[in-house]
Amino acid sequence: MIAEIQVLPRPIGTAEDRYAHVDAAIAVISTSGLAYEVGAMGTTIEGAPDRIWPLLREIHEATLAAGAEGCMSMIKVSGAAGDDGPSVQDLVGKHRQ
Repeated sequence: MIAEIQVLPRPIGTAEDRYAHVDAAIAVISTSGLAYEVGAMGTTIEGAPDRIWPLLREIHEATLAAGAEGCMSMIKVSGAAGDDGPSVQDLVGKHRQ
């Protein structure tokens, strides 16, 4: 399964750290043990559905726990009948240099 999440916390960060709340979300992803890629407008995560679905909630909640007043999370999910749905490489590999 692949999921892409973009967190849009209000505010994005603090006066001292412009992206503090977004960075808190990425920190949760980095400690998940799943393969991920941070992009300019979201982060793509690969893994089994049983790992990804709870992680998406944890990512959203991490922005609030970091001090955001609110957060909107934009989520895209792609999966197959089994755990081995498409990978990032399957979808974009031919476009990478």
